[in-house]
Amino acid sequence: MTPPLSPVVRPRLASLLIIAATATALSAVDLVLPAVPALPDLMQTSTARAQWIMAAFVAGATLGLPLFGALSARLGRRRLFIAALAAFAVISLAGGLVNDIDGLIAVRFAQGLASSGPAVLAPGLIRSLFSDAGAIRALSLMGSVEALIPGFAPLLGAWLFQHFSWPAAFWLTGAVALALTGVALGWRGLLPRVGTGQSASGKGGYGPLLRNPRFLRYASGHTLVLAALLTFVFSAPAVMVRAMGGTIGDFILMQMIGVTTFILAANGAGWLVARTGAEAMIRAGTLVAALGGTALLGYALAGRGDAGDLKYLFWLLNAGLGLRVGPGFVAALRATGGDDDRGSALILLSVTGIAALMTAAIAPFVERGLLPLTAVVAGLAWLAVVLLYSLPGHADREGEP
Repeated sequence: MTPPLSPVVRPRLASLLIIAATATALSAVDLVLPAVPALPDLMQTSTARAQWIMAAFVAGATLGLPLFGALSARLGRRRLFIAALAAFAVISLAGGLVNDIDGLIAVRFAQGLASSGPAVLAPGLIRSLFSDAGAIRALSLMGSVEALIPGFAPLLGAWLFQHFSWPAAFWLTGAVALALTGVALGWRGLLPRVGTGQSASGKGGYGPLLRNPRFLRYASGHTLVLAALLTFVFSAPAVMVRAMGGTIGDFILMQMIGVTTFILAANGAGWLVARTGAEAMIRAGTLVAALGGTALLGYALAGRGDAGDLKYLFWLLNAGLGLRVGPGFVAALRATGGDDDRGSALILLSVTGIAALMTAAIAPFVERGLLPLTAVVAGLAWLAVVLLYSLPGHADREGEP
């Protein structure tokens, strides 16, 4: 028997479990990355074929986002969250036993599909544990943890590959996910047993959300600002090395400063919201992000081309996202009228879709320098500002007529 938890301790432990599960699923994206160059020799396949293990994961996750958003209407968040985490654990452990590239690609697709469950369901679960102020702090913490994963997961993956070969990445994620599943099942009453508002009644759907201007106001802002940042991160290494004569070390330092800034801003946003209100923080963060995109574009228009200078500019975009990520996401979920899981799925799917589309569009121009990339980034950030001020809604008056 697990000991009873106080009303103060329980939501904190539950949110830590939810964040740990989401981070574990997210780490599977990059943990295997260091092993990919060696797979052609290890599995007697081509380099192009080996790259499919990354594409398959992304494809599975893309399919899983709207799927889990819809399934929560029938199964409920808690049950589906635990089922997705358990499936992710089993699939990951099975991945370590595969010995051919086609089987590994299939496992990665299934792994990506299962990983999207915690990502979709976590915000709704966290919102059910706290007040809006508490949810902002918890979601900001989750964003901070997720921001660290792309930097640390490849380092851990490289160490695992060097000492234990490529299956170790699958065994580690599987073992951690299995342990977290055991905690979620064994510690009765830890995770909230909640319905999903409109989803639970079966009256929700993606269509009503796409016609909801209040939801679109906050969802589009989060989507566009985060997509702008991801587009820059995805394309910057090629631009900095091939067009600006820099090194990958310049990119790593820029990214470290950016992630640190994001974490500080995100975790300070909860304190600031208590003093200024959520709406003011959402507007301030969106404007700061747009100014960050403008600073990068201005640098490119000035004809400057030192890759090392970007570390002095990129942090502003991160600061803007950090300030608005918690209050903006909570405001978007509040606007769904209880359909948190579909709302979360739409936001995450839009972020990945726009970032992938913009990265692909910029790819032919990476050797032309910084201007094409920064023009797209600034454009996305300023579109977020336009939509924020043109669509109706107010985070501090959500329940008002």
